Amino acid sequence: MPELKLAKLPDRTPVKIAIQVLPDLNDDLIQYVELYRRAYGETVSISDLIPAMLASFLASDREFLKARKNAGKA
Repeated sequence: MPELKLAKLPDRTPVKIAIQVLPDLNDDLIQYVELYRRAYGETVSISDLIPAMLASFLASDREFLKARKNAGKA
């Protein structure tokens, strides 16, 4: 088998997670969807935005990234 420069792709099967949120957070998410629509001219659902929001949050959390990096070295 040839040695490719690109490694085998990881599992990309989506995982469904169900959550419940408090009414105030739900209201904020509804407002965010509306602001998103105004900014980009595209209507998206809350369930489409939440994964991107979580990914952005995790990618910007320095302590999480540091702990993740350190865990890989252990």
